[in-house]
Amino acid sequence: MIGLISATSAGQRGCEHLAAAWPDEVRVYDGPVREAVGRAFAECEQLVCFLATGAVVRLIAPLLRGKDTDPGVVTVDETHQHAIALLGGHGGGANELAQRVADALGCRPVISTATDAAGVPGLDMLGWPVDGAVAAVSRAILDGDPVHLDTPHGVHPLPALPPNVTAATDSDVSLIVTDRVAAADTAARTVLLRPPSLVVGVGGSRGVPADEVLTLIGSALADAGLSPRSVAALATVDAKADEAGIVEAAERLGVPLLTYTADRLAGIDVPNPSDAPLAAVGTPSVAEAAALAAAPGGELLVPKRKSAPQEGPAMATAAVARRRPRGRLSVVGLGPGARDLLTPRAREELRRASVIVGLDQYVDQIRDLLRPGTRILESGLGAEEERARTAVEQARAGHAVALIGSGDAGVYAMASPALAEAADDIDVVGVPGVTAALAAAAILGAPLGHDHVSISLSDLHTPWDVIERRVRAAAESDLIVTFYNPRSRGRDWQLPKALSLLAEHREPGTPVGVVHAASRPDERSEVTTIAALDVTTVDMVTVVTVGNTATRNVAGRMVTPRGYRWQA
Repeated sequence: MIGLISATSAGQRGCEHLAAAWPDEVRVYDGPVREAVGRAFAECEQLVCFLATGAVVRLIAPLLRGKDTDPGVVTVDETHQHAIALLGGHGGGANELAQRVADALGCRPVISTATDAAGVPGLDMLGWPVDGAVAAVSRAILDGDPVHLDTPHGVHPLPALPPNVTAATDSDVSLIVTDRVAAADTAARTVLLRPPSLVVGVGGSRGVPADEVLTLIGSALADAGLSPRSVAALATVDAKADEAGIVEAAERLGVPLLTYTADRLAGIDVPNPSDAPLAAVGTPSVAEAAALAAAPGGELLVPKRKSAPQEGPAMATAAVARRRPRGRLSVVGLGPGARDLLTPRAREELRRASVIVGLDQYVDQIRDLLRPGTRILESGLGAEEERARTAVEQARAGHAVALIGSGDAGVYAMASPALAEAADDIDVVGVPGVTAALAAAAILGAPLGHDHVSISLSDLHTPWDVIERRVRAAAESDLIVTFYNPRSRGRDWQLPKALSLLAEHREPGTPVGVVHAASRPDERSEVTTIAALDVTTVDMVTVVTVGNTATRNVAGRMVTPRGYRWQA
């Protein structure tokens, strides 16, 4: 919850603006300011104070407990010019909150955390827990000193790292990606980054206490030299999905509880099957089988072990498996070009990626959104298959990869060649984008109000006779047609030919919309007709939309009736 505090009418207006923008996230605190700040500081994860920075410093100073527990605090000045991350920049999320407040109010974020100010990702902001000498290694990263990257258990999809952190570097400053507890935990110049690589399979008798489950898990991890900070999930048989002690154990660890059917678990080979769980829940193994089910292709690090309560019989079992490292490929549509048509999900994926693969001109559009240290693999026009192969190879190497394309990456773009290369050894995520056809249609009016089709006139990948057959079919079926890749200097006859095929079934006055560079600074558009269209105004960044026999020009806009008969 984000607490909002103000002392003046201008501040109150700011609170109201944020409350309207984030209705489910905020709570407005009224009353005397000192009391409001005190209550919000105790009750909320973050605060936005529409007060002078000095006043907020004095108000929160007696309330400070520690950077791991204090909320993030952002202050906003009286005229709403600056959103200042005052406290808990990383741990409290104040840096990110300052940016959100700035976006909502149209002001400037002020962030003074050293790593953020220098454009370097903070070790505590990579999304994974860290142990060791965070301050010393962060200083080395800030100073540009070489930092050795070690991944002894294989590479899980790594967050974006600064360019001076590499496996090739020979240095006494180290960043080790490991789920093991090691002497390096206390080394002066080493940080251990904890990947979410471990799954703990758990079983338990009816009524097993959460404390017994947690004690068993803790001892199993400690005896194996494994860090509890790398536990990504607990897993069990679905008959135990509502077992209160197991559910509470997962909640207290802050991880999900994964459940599997008895039949699924019974089909997994384990080293220590038993008749007892077979009789109780229908599978000879719960802990070991569930751990392996949640870590497909992984290895069992800790075989089944039983709890050892001080009194009474053992009620819990546990086993630990390590997940096989899997890379991640996100295929991201950037939209037609305007920044405000880039979806929030696309922004998140770009920030999450450690490797970006894309056409150079598309990379330029989003370069400022990438985390510092993101590796960029860009290439020029005509290298689509190479980019797709590169993206898949990088994901197979264990990286978090974003393959970018304009519009929607699945429409005449990079998704299909990439997914043709990808097997089931990597995770694949698709992020939709606003397509050129939709962006152009919004500019033209409502040309796609009824059934429509998109056809690319590029014969580089599709023989012209196939394209011509599709255009004829669209003409005969009276579909609205949007032409992608309509005309280039080397392909100047295809568009006139396609228009002539449509004209065989449509009147010369049928509306045609032409949009060049939709949503970009050099955007231009016109609504004309099949007979009057000047094809020389069309190029490869133009979309041409041809209406059907019902499409009309209404006040200079293309409108295709929906064709439904509305009932009162």
